[in-house]
Amino acid sequence: MSVDSSKKETFEYKAEMNQLLNLIVHSLYTHPEIFLRELISNASDASNKVRYLQITDDTILDRNKDLTIKIEVDEKAQHFSIEDTGIGMSREDLINNIGKIASSGTLKFLEQAKEEKEKLGDLIGQFGVGFYSAFMVTDEIVIETRHAGKEGVGLRWTSAVGGNYTIEEIEREQRGTKISFRLKDEFKEFSTELRIKSTIKKYSNFADFPIYVGKEKVNTIAPLWTQKAKDLKAEELNEFYKFIANDWEDPLDYLALSLEGVGATFKALLFIPKNAPFELMRTQEHKTLQLYSNRVMIMEDCKDLLPEYLQFMRGVVDTEDLPLNVSREMVQSSPVMQKIKTTITNKVLAWIDKMATKDTEKYAEFYRTFGKLFKYGVNSDFSNKEKIVELLRYETSRKDEGVLSSFKDYVARMKEDQKEIYYLSGESRGQVESNPNMEYFKKHETEVLYLIDPVDAFIIPSIPEYDKKPVKAIDKGDLDLKSDEKEGEKEKNQLSNALIDLFKETLKDRAQEVRVSKRLVDSAVTLVAGADGADKHTEQLMKMMGQDVPQSKRILEVNADHPVVRNLSKRYIANDKDPMISKCILGLFESAQLIDDELVSKNAYVKRMMEIMEEATQ
Repeated sequence: MSVDSSKKETFEYKAEMNQLLNLIVHSLYTHPEIFLRELISNASDASNKVRYLQITDDTILDRNKDLTIKIEVDEKAQHFSIEDTGIGMSREDLINNIGKIASSGTLKFLEQAKEEKEKLGDLIGQFGVGFYSAFMVTDEIVIETRHAGKEGVGLRWTSAVGGNYTIEEIEREQRGTKISFRLKDEFKEFSTELRIKSTIKKYSNFADFPIYVGKEKVNTIAPLWTQKAKDLKAEELNEFYKFIANDWEDPLDYLALSLEGVGATFKALLFIPKNAPFELMRTQEHKTLQLYSNRVMIMEDCKDLLPEYLQFMRGVVDTEDLPLNVSREMVQSSPVMQKIKTTITNKVLAWIDKMATKDTEKYAEFYRTFGKLFKYGVNSDFSNKEKIVELLRYETSRKDEGVLSSFKDYVARMKEDQKEIYYLSGESRGQVESNPNMEYFKKHETEVLYLIDPVDAFIIPSIPEYDKKPVKAIDKGDLDLKSDEKEGEKEKNQLSNALIDLFKETLKDRAQEVRVSKRLVDSAVTLVAGADGADKHTEQLMKMMGQDVPQSKRILEVNADHPVVRNLSKRYIANDKDPMISKCILGLFESAQLIDDELVSKNAYVKRMMEIMEEATQ
């Protein structure tokens, strides 16, 4: 093969890449060893990709070549190199995958996290820039590579910190990638085989391809999912999870599966992370499960193995029922895949239910981290809806802040004569507790669920009842509330029908209905939704999401026993033409709107309040 030296090109880094390099070099010095973890991870990924092609494409270069990762060090020259026999890179790969930041938002996030150097060192690999961690330990990197495709050519990529990089054609017969550099004096420890071996055992002992340092194979542990569950050790599981998930913390929990005769035969090792992955919470790009066929990875990120509400999970699924050369499209439409997905979903829900029952603290930690996503299963997975509803948790008026209860817990505490399950939505516990609609329930010591997660407003309409008991919002107008005879007599004596009629006439264009309240104790008035209307919190959330929600009229409930209302009644009896009464009615209505954050004109409200106070102080 002849090399065309005229094809050597120089490329300028964009400003954001120079910023990234500067951040890595100057902010990650407390974790220099992660460069080795990242380079091995990249080599493993490249080997996985070519292993799939070895089965499906007979035109690739060196089709039968063994898949290995080799590391050579020279202590005297402070030299380091790592070489794989993976898929290699083309010119376009070098420009797009090495010369650019992989995903938008990466630089901003890493800059925000740079003060937490302990965490930042472990996060770096999650954003497609792990290769550049090598610039912590060297000033210049050389990549020699050749893509496995039949059109592949040998290429050399060279770059020092900052400025630019070059790409040129070279003589290279074999596929794969070799990365080499001279170590800085302060990091010359990584030019010794002992230091390299210990780092590999710490971070990369579970790599799926043999890693050689010199002539010695260092990683000796077989893929854990192939072992029996009783033989798995916590330390090995934690390190395996960190390797496949590129995480820095131990997982919250794990589940090992080995199933036969269920329409599909497969093994799986599944993990719940302790923290929500960056991609899951901030973007639509996030990795879930790796799919293997007879220990050959055929999909690095197989989202079809899990319903969307469980896609916080990480792990490996290995089946014998998919051919190695199956296309990605066939994988997605395969009946075997659907059976595996159904089985995994059922097993995971049973696993989470066991956690909720046997280890409530761990479940509370899981729910705080992934509850927002998990709850959506109520609306999307109808076959498992009842199981998911049992796993929902809420704060309540009977429990301290932060303590969560299930529907089952709530029902067990219900009074004998209580027929409905009550809840109230809001932005915070404090806001909900101060809501006037809570007064009746506080007085009668009736428990109310607090729905203070915005997601709840979209989930609760799908749960009209639980244990044959209606689930009702307490700011709706169709509650089955009882009042004793004394309260009924007060209503008759202290609030005439004529005054209620005046409320209705005054508010005919603004309120759906006016009626005497059974739910108020200390407040004069409150607004509630009609039986068919959405509660005000749900309406507000829908508007925030840009949905066109028409402003619905609400029902005004009046507390017959409130001093202001009693005084209005007396004033009305004395002079039913008194203009102050209408002003007070409007003021009461707008006060209720103000509490519910629905007041249209604050200026008009303040002006009216000034007029009322002026007359009251004469």
